[in-house]
Amino acid sequence: MALPINIDDLIHGQTVEWERLEFKQGWNPEDIIHSMCAFANDLHNWGGGYIIIGIAEKNGQPILPPTGLQQNQLDNIQGEIIKLAHKILPNYFPICQPYVLQGKHILVLWCPAGDNRPYTAPSTLGANGQRHPYVRVGSRSIIARGVTLTRLQELTARIPFDDRVNNQATINDFDLATIQAYLQEVKSDLYAESTKLTLEELCRTMHIAKGATEDIRPVNVGLLFFSKEPHNFFPRTWIELVWHQDDSGKKFKEYYFKGPLHEQLKNVFSFLQSNIIGEQVMKAEGRALSARFNNYPFNAIEEVISNAVYHKSYELGSPIEIQVWKDKIEILSFPGPVPPVNAEILSTQKRIVAREYRNRRIGDFLKELRLTEGRGTGFPTIYKAMEENGSPEPIFKTDEQSTYVLVTLPVHPLSLVSDQASDQAANQVKVNIFSTLDDIIAFTNGATNQVSDQVSDLVSDQVKSIVVKEFGDKILQVLEFVEVNDRSRVEILAHIGLTNHTKNKQKYIDPLLNIGWLALTIPENPKDRNQKYKLTNSGKLLFQLINH
Repeated sequence: MALPINIDDLIHGQTVEWERLEFKQGWNPEDIIHSMCAFANDLHNWGGGYIIIGIAEKNGQPILPPTGLQQNQLDNIQGEIIKLAHKILPNYFPICQPYVLQGKHILVLWCPAGDNRPYTAPSTLGANGQRHPYVRVGSRSIIARGVTLTRLQELTARIPFDDRVNNQATINDFDLATIQAYLQEVKSDLYAESTKLTLEELCRTMHIAKGATEDIRPVNVGLLFFSKEPHNFFPRTWIELVWHQDDSGKKFKEYYFKGPLHEQLKNVFSFLQSNIIGEQVMKAEGRALSARFNNYPFNAIEEVISNAVYHKSYELGSPIEIQVWKDKIEILSFPGPVPPVNAEILSTQKRIVAREYRNRRIGDFLKELRLTEGRGTGFPTIYKAMEENGSPEPIFKTDEQSTYVLVTLPVHPLSLVSDQASDQAANQVKVNIFSTLDDIIAFTNGATNQVSDQVSDLVSDQVKSIVVKEFGDKILQVLEFVEVNDRSRVEILAHIGLTNHTKNKQKYIDPLLNIGWLALTIPENPKDRNQKYKLTNSGKLLFQLINH
């Protein structure tokens, strides 16, 4: 019976992290029982893992095309796996499925996280084997010792909420059409088989129901994804969006996104793309190319909201809240991050790999649907999307008790151009206008004063940061000094505390002259004793940008 995943994506590590995959060229029962035990113990609550037999590996990566197994080996190996399962205590049975990949037979063992940790396995299958608990460290299965063993023992009888049996529901609360639509979307071979299976068989195969046949019950993650109304089982399990029409906080529109988790995400993304996310173009006079930027990069929004759905607690009756303001989008979820991630780490580090996860099954379903990234990639994705769009950095907050996570995505600075700005400046939105010095030079050499008058303080800070980084903070004093009156070189240097004898004194005037922000008052005779410097129109525009 097929597994509820896409095998090609699995083998290429596209939907499951490499640490959760183990490739075996041939049948090696001793190594395999240790990995089965390690995946069952699921030290980090990652959701177990997969052992693929018939594919060699190098440095944890599969070597393709596969070596493959002989067809007459498959039944024998599956029988041996059952024997190995009985050697693990408590007994633990992975789900086995043969596949043909690139014309070769392989065997995939799906090893979900166990419910009865800790599990132990013999160190050797010989007569003198000693029993040990095994865990995954990186891409290896090792014996748990010391602090690692203590951590494993602390997980005894602790099952993440999304993987617990829900005794208040039955498998009839699942919607078969929703399950089949999911399998079809992820291109699982199980979709074709699902029409021939009973609901119980399908649920057991997908590991979304557990228990004896006479009392089989749904697992919480199954209800969250495959029941029509998850909020009937988990109070307020939906996404609330408030769209503020002004800054008063009194004029707003409310929207509720309910249903299976993945449908909530798709619907809220569709709403944001249709109503909130815009594309603008700023066309400066005299420039052939327009600068494009998004008011909010979709990739950042998608990752933040998907992570909120992934990491929130479904034991708490708190929805995910999205507040759309004129100058920012805020996403609030409860509770905060799992230790050791705290407020300082959350707000300062651009890459965070959690030691443990609150939900171990939700992430797998979201990754199969390509609605979230792999483990540890969420923060880099968000920061990169904001940076590439020219937006300010995202802001991540929680409190000392870690009771919430609040993510703020500031709007792109130039999206704050008022409605009265020129059509060239405010009608349309994709890249960063002021990400480099060249962007500033190009803009000041072409944009109108009207545009400059309408830009925000965020733009001012962005331009100032780039100019200071390139030339030093004395440049700001030069611009301000010359803006009042035309000045001589001696006057300018004296104003910033330098003299004609100061080393590298030219770096505070000549670059501005070369760029075109300063000009000579007597251009026909550069060495005239009465020579002074004045701000050009471009220089005046730069000054306005910096001092808005």
